[in-house]
Parts: sequence; C-alpha cells; structure tokens
Amino acid sequence: MSEKYQPTGRQIAAARTLLGMSQPDLADAANISVPTLRRMEASPGEATGLANNVSAVQSALEAAGIAFLQPNGGGAGVRLATA
Repeated sequence: MSEKYQPTGRQIAAARTLLGMSQPDLADAANISVPTLRRMEASPGEATGLANNVSAVQSALEAAGIAFLQPNGGGAGVRLATA
C-alpha cells in the first residue's frame, strides 16, 4: 500500500490560487490557522508542519477540485481535476 503524496508548499499555494481561494478561506476549510497555512506555503520543498495539518489542507484542496501532480520527471504541479 502506498503512502499519500506529500505536496510541496508551492503546490499548495498554486492550488489555492487556481481555485481563487484566499488563505483565510483555505485555513478555515482545513480547520487550521492562517499562520500555519502561511508557513506551509512558504516551505521550499515538501510542505512543513504537522502531518495531520498538511493532510487536512491537501484534503480540502482535493475536495474543492484540485489534483496534485507528482514530480515524475516533469516537475510537481497541480491542475483542476476532471469529474
């Protein structure tokens, strides 16, 4: 069984922007504080923070329609998921 993909801070910021969400909106959806989200988005690599907080942000973005793209030679990214 594979682990859930760990997004980067830049992927989280890009996903939020792609959806037109503010930091307070995403923080509220993930039930975390805005400063915690800011620290995650500022991470140079994998999003830093408590694993449950990163997972909550990732789940909130996925529920809003984001698909996280793993860095499989072309670089990590995000896109709107197809239904």
